Amino acid sequence: MNKIGFWSNRTSNDDSTIPVPAKKIIPEWFANAKKYWKDEDDKEFIVAPGEKGLGFKSCPALLDTFTAGYLLVTPCDVVVYKQDNKRLIVSSPGFDDFCEARPYMGEFNYPHGYGKDSFHWFPSWGFDLPEGYSALVLHPINRYELPFLTTNGIIDSDRYGSPGLMPFFLKEGFIGVIPKGTPFAQIIPFKREEWKAEYKFLEEKQMIERHEKTAGKYRVPFGGIYKRQTWVQKKYE
Repeated sequence: MNKIGFWSNRTSNDDSTIPVPAKKIIPEWFANAKKYWKDEDDKEFIVAPGEKGLGFKSCPALLDTFTAGYLLVTPCDVVVYKQDNKRLIVSSPGFDDFCEARPYMGEFNYPHGYGKDSFHWFPSWGFDLPEGYSALVLHPINRYELPFLTTNGIIDSDRYGSPGLMPFFLKEGFIGVIPKGTPFAQIIPFKREEWKAEYKFLEEKQMIERHEKTAGKYRVPFGGIYKRQTWVQKKYE
């Protein structure tokens, strides 16, 4: 089994600040979602006689995004407030430099719906990976309800394990508290390999045959075939 080694970057860290397997912090809105698809009137979709439409919670591909890798969490409450028409951000004692304002990022493509004021995280934990592995470090996947958006990057963490600054943006108008324990970045290790793209233009008949083969296997009443026959469980401990 491969191992990712986390090491403390602040003397004020304790067990409540450690990075955790992503599977341990499933968002409530996903955990509480119903198994079957519902419309805006909270009525279940009937896709065929006696067959309910499975909702997004039943999709293994979506579940995998919430459970992949590890999450870095805020080691303290982070307070965002406004002063002199400018948003400021403060952390708790012992984590004073955890998040700070940073200069305007110029030509960076600022995300729509987020302010032009820039900030960064300075993580409390660094991490190391085995030789030949890198880490995709990104905003927690599909966590659009968070009041911030962390920028994404790839780090060759078998060679560089020190935590670096992670720029992030606050949603326009957000003023309030980001509670301690909020995930702010997701780490997904992967093996560095060389890839080369190949392209094949199918004839219409081939497209139809390919579609029918897939539909015949997976698009069957009540679904769940992908999870039972194809899906492979990923493990991050």
